[in-house]
Amino acid sequence: MNKKELLLGNEAIAEAIVAAGCQVATAYPGTPSSEILPAVARCADGQNAKIAVEWGANEKVAYEMAVTATFAGARACCVMKHVGLNVAADPFMTTALYELKGGMLLVAADDPGPHSSQNEQDSRFFAMFAKVPCLDPSDAVEAAAMVAEGYALSERHGVVTMLRPTTRIAHSRQAVELPSVRAEGLPVKFDRNPVRWCPLPALVRTSHPKHNERIRRIREEFETDWSRYNYELPASKPAKLGVIASGIAFASLCDVLKEWGRTDVDILKIGTPFPLPSAMADAFVARHERVLVLEESYPVIEMQLKDRTRVLGRCDGTVPGAGELLPEVIAKILLKALDEPAPKGDVAVDFSPVLEDLHLVPRKPQLCPGCPHRSSFFSIRRALPNAINPSDIGCYTLGINQKGIDASICMGGAVTMSSGFFLAHRVTDQTRPVVATIGDSTFYHMGVPGLLSAVYNRHAFVLCILDNASTAMTGGQSHPGLGDKPRRDDPGIAVDLERLVRGCGVSFVETVPAYDNAAGVDAVKRAWQHAEAERQPAVLIFKHPCMLLRQPQEVIPMTVDQEKCVGCRYCIDYFGCPGLRFDEKAKKTSIDPRYCVSCGTCEPVCPHKAIVKKGAN
Repeated sequence: MNKKELLLGNEAIAEAIVAAGCQVATAYPGTPSSEILPAVARCADGQNAKIAVEWGANEKVAYEMAVTATFAGARACCVMKHVGLNVAADPFMTTALYELKGGMLLVAADDPGPHSSQNEQDSRFFAMFAKVPCLDPSDAVEAAAMVAEGYALSERHGVVTMLRPTTRIAHSRQAVELPSVRAEGLPVKFDRNPVRWCPLPALVRTSHPKHNERIRRIREEFETDWSRYNYELPASKPAKLGVIASGIAFASLCDVLKEWGRTDVDILKIGTPFPLPSAMADAFVARHERVLVLEESYPVIEMQLKDRTRVLGRCDGTVPGAGELLPEVIAKILLKALDEPAPKGDVAVDFSPVLEDLHLVPRKPQLCPGCPHRSSFFSIRRALPNAINPSDIGCYTLGINQKGIDASICMGGAVTMSSGFFLAHRVTDQTRPVVATIGDSTFYHMGVPGLLSAVYNRHAFVLCILDNASTAMTGGQSHPGLGDKPRRDDPGIAVDLERLVRGCGVSFVETVPAYDNAAGVDAVKRAWQHAEAERQPAVLIFKHPCMLLRQPQEVIPMTVDQEKCVGCRYCIDYFGCPGLRFDEKAKKTSIDPRYCVSCGTCEPVCPHKAIVKKGAN
């Protein structure tokens, strides 16, 4: 008997991965995919299943571990967010052409919107780019079902299969029926065969045409044998419009039409956007005067249609070129495509009056109260206010509120951007301090190669590693600096951060307590002096645990001396702790007890000495 549970979409995917007999599961955390691997570990521990579950130092590492396990015949999966696929793109593009031995499922979770990402790229395009089949679930139930189907497809054709959930699916809860019996893993035995496993150019010339033939056969499968994911919902009345929809956009479309009571719209639901079941889709287009294509985020299905002369979508501007296709957005697009006014009871809800009634004032994202990064940014800015400050992706991005970040690109970019700023100034005979910030997990992820390059090329800058002993923004996952692993009774080894930096060839390395502003200011100044004099990078490690780890620390109750406060807002504009509030009428700062965690880090911030320990004034 199958079990049915109310699960987060990511949990449903994890349960299905274990149930499918996966033997090697790897990942690098990133919203919206982060919950999948820990849930795989919990499920595997609960069933005492024989599965290796491990975080990779980055997505490339994680992907290579998983896909190589399939060379030996194991069933494997690798989980990441969409931008992580850029990091894993090199092995992904190459192994896409391999004829794999074991089943390989790549879960690439996309973030249309975006809610917690630096872009909203569409992984389905990456699937098409690499020529691997892509499964695009419209809800958590379908996502879980597609896991087993994806493994079967992978093993039937020897290909990587991509499962591409989006944020609304990954983070929604739904009752999901899962098999209670776990599938047997595949026998593992690696047979030496360089012709199969080495992408020499001469071999690629033959393997690529073979792969094209596999994709052709998969397309035929999708046309005929995947009717549970690719099907029509015909209108009960003469259809005024045909709509091709995939992913969460299909579910939202159905909700909107149900709300309106419309039964005059034909729908073609697509769960396999690449390779598109073209005969099915083109026939649907041919039968309608106008066809609207709804898909997130790019026109992947739309661009595979042979005749787009009657097609409305992103290419002709009917569908917005960016952002989520929320129900209210789909409602407006539908009305435009139908050339009709909004019906009564329109689901296109305007939340503005609700927010006004509740007197809610939107707040910009902020670092947590007591976050050690806030103190580190303040020390850096105070030490060298004229410095250029590159930074990285993660919590540190929020340092922009403290004017502590001038530029950011991607994970590890803080280090290489520092080299770029140094080189630009050197060739024009200028000198300006460069002080970069990066997190501990991010440094392990992609900071090391950039630092090696900077040491080798003698680039003068200060790299501040904000070590909070966590991959904090994605939920506190472990990394090589911690040594903790996801499975029970599976200990790892912690890689010492300071020794790693010294091993890269850095001669100036110091660890500073992040909360100690005076020590931080002094260290930054000395580090830059060393970097400039020796023309090489210097590294500071600002160390304090993430506040979300809830570790006990000294309690220092603070207050603001209202007589000394002159209302300059320096503490608000350059420190920006939620525990400090500013009264615009009184022009005074005070402590907000709802948020203050009594860390005491705000004491050195006020230039007028108005922020003091309670009892000290």
